Amino acid sequence: MKFWIIVTLIVLGEVLQNALCQQHKRTKEAGDNRIRPGNKRMKPRVPKGKDRESGFSGKSQSIMTRVLDKGRFLKLSGSYISNSGESLELRCKGSQIGWAYPVYLDTFKDSRLSIKQHDKYSQLLLSGTSAADTGEFSCWPLLCDGSECTKDVDKTTTTYIYFTDKEELFVPSTSYFEIVYLRPDRPSIIPCRVTSPAVKVALHMEVPPQEIPVDGDQISFDPKEGFIMHKPGPEHRGVFYCKASLRGTPQMSVKYQLLYVEVPSGPPSVTIEASSSRVMGGDNINVTCTVLGEPEVEVDFTWTYPGQDQRPVIIKEAWRLINRGMGHTTRISQSVITVEDAETIDFGNYVCTAKNLQGQTSVAARVDSY
Repeated sequence: MKFWIIVTLIVLGEVLQNALCQQHKRTKEAGDNRIRPGNKRMKPRVPKGKDRESGFSGKSQSIMTRVLDKGRFLKLSGSYISNSGESLELRCKGSQIGWAYPVYLDTFKDSRLSIKQHDKYSQLLLSGTSAADTGEFSCWPLLCDGSECTKDVDKTTTTYIYFTDKEELFVPSTSYFEIVYLRPDRPSIIPCRVTSPAVKVALHMEVPPQEIPVDGDQISFDPKEGFIMHKPGPEHRGVFYCKASLRGTPQMSVKYQLLYVEVPSGPPSVTIEASSSRVMGGDNINVTCTVLGEPEVEVDFTWTYPGQDQRPVIIKEAWRLINRGMGHTTRISQSVITVEDAETIDFGNYVCTAKNLQGQTSVAARVDSY
C-alpha cells in the first residue's frame, strides 16, 4: 500500500512541475510580444530615390544660410524670393570665407553692405534692400597656404535672390539706353532682368512697332538674364524694349540698341603705316598702328623703336565705333608714335604690338634716312 502511495505522489509531482513550466513559458512569450515604452533612439531612415534628391548630400551641400526672425535659419541654394526693403543677413560656414554679390553693390561702394568674418562663419549684411539688389550671391571656403589663398570651387554655394517690388518689375539699369552687340558665333542677351520669376515679359521692336515671338528656339527668356537670342543675325538689329506685367499696369524697360558685329573674335587684326618710309634729319617721324575689332573689346598697345630709352617720343591712343553699313559696327583703335627732330639713332624698325583677351599681334614699319 505504501508503495502505491509513494508512486502516486511522484507522478503528481511531475505533473505539477510540467504545468508550472508551461505557464512560465506562456508568460515569457507574451512578454516578448509586448511593446515596452522607453527612451531608446531609433536610427533615422535614409531617404532613397526622390526623397534623397530633395536634400543636400556630399560635396554639393550648401554652406549658405539666411538668418530669419526669431533665430530661425534657412539653408539657401538655387533661387530665393525676398521682399525689397527687408534687411538681408547671410551666413556661410568656415573660418575663412570669400564672397561674391551683384556688381552693382561694388561699383557704387554701397555703405549698406558689410561683411564680417567670425570664428566659425562669415556674415554678409545688406540693409534697406531694393529691386536693384536682385542678383547672384555666392560664398566659398578659402584654402590658404600662408598669405596665398585659393577658392574651394567644390564647396561654393550660389543663390539667386529676387527682391520683389510691385513698382519695379525690372531690375533697374544705370542708364536709359544700352547697346547690345550681336555676333553670329554666340548667343546675345537683352538684359531686361525681372525682380520676380512670376512676372510675364514680352519683347518689342520699336520700328516697325511689333512684338517679337519667343519660341524658345531662336529666342528664349530667362528671368535671371533676360531675352536670349541664340542665333543672332543682321535682321535682329534695331531698337528693342521689354514690357512686363504682374497683376497691374504694364511697365517698360529701358531701350536697347542692337548692333550687328562684323569682325569675329580673335587676336587683334593690325595694320601699321609710317608717314614716310624715308625722312631727313630734323624731320618728324609718325607711325600709326591700327586695329579693327569687336566694339567692346579693348586693345593694349606697346611699341619697340630704334631710339628706345635714349630719345623722347610722344605716343597717343584713341578709339571710336564706326558703322560699316547694314547695321554692322566695328571698333577702330589706334596708337600713334611721334619722334620730333629725327636723328640718326631714330632710323630703323618701329614695332607695334596690339593685345586683347584672345591674344596679341605684332607688326613693323621701317623708317630710313635720305
